[in-house]
Amino acid sequence: MRVLVTGAAGFIGSQVADLLVAQEHQVVCLDALLPQAHGGGLPEWSRQHEPVIGDVRDGELLDRLLPGVDAVCHQAAMVGHGLDPSDAPDYASHNDYGTAVLLAAMHRAGVSRLVLASSMVVYGEGRYGCARHGVVRPAPRRAADLTEGRYDPTCPHCAGPLAPALVPEDAPLEPRSTYAASKLSQEHLAAAWARQTGGGVWALRYHNVYGPRMPRDTPYAGVASIFRSALADGRPPRVYEDGRQRRDFVHVTDVARANVLALAAPAPDGALVPVNVCSGEPHTVGELAEVLASAMGGPAPEVVGGARAADVRHVVADPRSARELLGYTARVGFVAGVTAFATDPLREPAAVPA
Repeated sequence: MRVLVTGAAGFIGSQVADLLVAQEHQVVCLDALLPQAHGGGLPEWSRQHEPVIGDVRDGELLDRLLPGVDAVCHQAAMVGHGLDPSDAPDYASHNDYGTAVLLAAMHRAGVSRLVLASSMVVYGEGRYGCARHGVVRPAPRRAADLTEGRYDPTCPHCAGPLAPALVPEDAPLEPRSTYAASKLSQEHLAAAWARQTGGGVWALRYHNVYGPRMPRDTPYAGVASIFRSALADGRPPRVYEDGRQRRDFVHVTDVARANVLALAAPAPDGALVPVNVCSGEPHTVGELAEVLASAMGGPAPEVVGGARAADVRHVVADPRSARELLGYTARVGFVAGVTAFATDPLREPAAVPA
């Protein structure tokens, strides 16, 4: 199989490219080397693939790269929380316009298989159950409650406590940040393309990915990288809220394997099928900080309270669809993966403007 991998020098894209080559597939690698994710130029681990340095928004470039390609693995994106509204044009341009240009070029080239990197951020808050009202969408968390240390959302009907549950792919979608909105827009664009062309799309909703090659020392990095940078400087990792917010931390090698399985799976005809890519082993953010601090011999985490505007309390994935549709089950356990992350190679600090 010949695969175009966009964002192929990035954290996840480079792992996908490596795995495809290891399984004797041909890869065509493309990356714009956005400064938000890259520092020091092309990473050493990507040089073997001889990537084309270019922008997915360049339709003429795509027209030269796509002939002979069997499938596209679209990892290219501007990532991060997207909390500053002034970033919105960049997210829309790189993520949404870039995806639209790619889909149009795929149509011109007759390429009908797409694996799209989506994200758990499209869900907003996770799934919750109320003892009286069943599954509900939680009431918004109030600033006054957060200030007083009341972090768990409540039932919108009775204001009672809620129990977090696994989030399936058909859960309501409620993006809470510019980045989240751009990822959902990517899914909508790809779904429309699939219906119009008869193509097939697997939309892989990544949960909290960590592991070797993460970007470091940038506000666009994931929480594991931020904690590690603090510990490397001799500072305690700062944990928001009470540290009990639950997430699903999934190792990047498992995410790469999910992509390759999706590329090999029968394509959904004329449709987009979303799939959670997760570990199936939820843990708290506080646990992540504790295991990493122990592995690095650093100071204990500092729980600082507070909450950022777009933060959600609990997002815990249901892994069943990935297992049933793609044959995917995570292999890297939490403690082993986080302990290894203490010494994993990270990419050079990104050149983020002040």
